[in-house]
Amino acid sequence: MTSARAQTFDTLGVIGGGAWGTALAQTCARPERKVLLWAREAEVVQSINVNHQNQMFLPGIDLSPSIEASSDLAALSACDLVLAVPPAQHLRATLTQFAAIARPGCVFVLCAKGIEQGSLKLMTEVAAEVAPSHPLAVLSGPSFAAEVARGLPTAITLACADLDLGRALADHLANPSFRPYLSHDLIGAEAGGAVKNVLAIACGVVEGRALGRSAHAAVLTRGFAEMTRLAVALGAEAETLAGLCGLGDLVLTCSSPQSRNMSVGLALGRGQSLNEALSGKLSVAEGVASAPAVRALAAKLGVETPICEAVAGVLAGETDLDTAIAALLSRPLRTETDF
Repeated sequence: MTSARAQTFDTLGVIGGGAWGTALAQTCARPERKVLLWAREAEVVQSINVNHQNQMFLPGIDLSPSIEASSDLAALSACDLVLAVPPAQHLRATLTQFAAIARPGCVFVLCAKGIEQGSLKLMTEVAAEVAPSHPLAVLSGPSFAAEVARGLPTAITLACADLDLGRALADHLANPSFRPYLSHDLIGAEAGGAVKNVLAIACGVVEGRALGRSAHAAVLTRGFAEMTRLAVALGAEAETLAGLCGLGDLVLTCSSPQSRNMSVGLALGRGQSLNEALSGKLSVAEGVASAPAVRALAAKLGVETPICEAVAGVLAGETDLDTAIAALLSRPLRTETDF
């Protein structure tokens, strides 16, 4: 029997032709390895196949000719490894459709970051329901799509319960500038990726309201405590959240307007409405969709997440920014290490 470590994953596919899906396809492409990329938009497919660029979502970056795009999901049906990169709220529908035609035993690497609204499930829980026979892994960490696509140095967490399979995946996905660090804690990797997007909106508000670098550091640090509390309540290991998929991703997403989620917060902090903040954006700001789910999940588990709750309240129109900020600043004083 061939060991997981010896797996070669001869045919690799990427579901999702947005910026991150395209960047991952670029990372995985080799002269000797074709990558099949599924995109919903016909113009993305044409741009990649004809011009070797994704002008809609990742303009100005030349892509490997080894990337072949299609708008037919069945084109990926023979793949033995698929990176699933649809928006989190669309993962269930997309994987339900793909699982019906996927090759038996095809490994799904989940790259979407979020919590499903309604069910309050993590992406691995969603995938396990709709594709129970397929091995799962999670790829999460500090990574801007344009930088990854350009080959700039990036380190990321690859979480897989089967560490032999995880090592085989890491060997297959790594290149000189893209370094996956292996973990067995899928819950920790997922929770960090979902909650950091909500916190990035809060940090954007701080910047947009010119509340200062001290306030930014406070929100980032106290937000990390919220992230860790919620992840541990879900069954994660606290140490995982101190790594790339937690603290690392939080620092990146909360510190640059290049972050889609932080840019939404910046716009809100400068007085724009949510509709105005989202206007004209082609890529999804996952934190907007995840905020109500994070709030509901925290309430279900009895976990205090005041910053995430404030963001969810503002996005839902339940409160205004000034009231939300004042409420956070007037919370009772507590010991910093209260968990």
